[in-house]
Amino acid sequence: MPQEKSDKPTLAPARPKRKPRSSKQPRKLPPYNVVLLNDDDHTYDYVIEMLRKLFGFPTEKGMRMAKEVDTTGRVILLTTTKEHAEFKRDQIHAYGRDTRIASCAGSMAAIIEPAN
Repeated sequence: MPQEKSDKPTLAPARPKRKPRSSKQPRKLPPYNVVLLNDDDHTYDYVIEMLRKLFGFPTEKGMRMAKEVDTTGRVILLTTTKEHAEFKRDQIHAYGRDTRIASCAGSMAAIIEPAN
């Protein structure tokens, strides 16, 4: 039996609606920099050793960072979450004095700051 033609227009299938962004989706935490500050109480060897032990940096990278902190007064060591940045800063503060310099009173200074 032949099919009859219909005068009704054929409708295309409806597109699925996009889901609006849920406010329950986790937000990305803002990044923070761990910044090592320069002083005259620590040797390059101390900085290189500390960066190797606390951050796992190879000697060459430690040397580059030691030179940067010496010439510019600061160097960004790591960009991470606020909690991890606080932990790494605290590790730097607890690392101890540079035994190569008799007048060295303690660890190097470090701060955390929001990454821009």
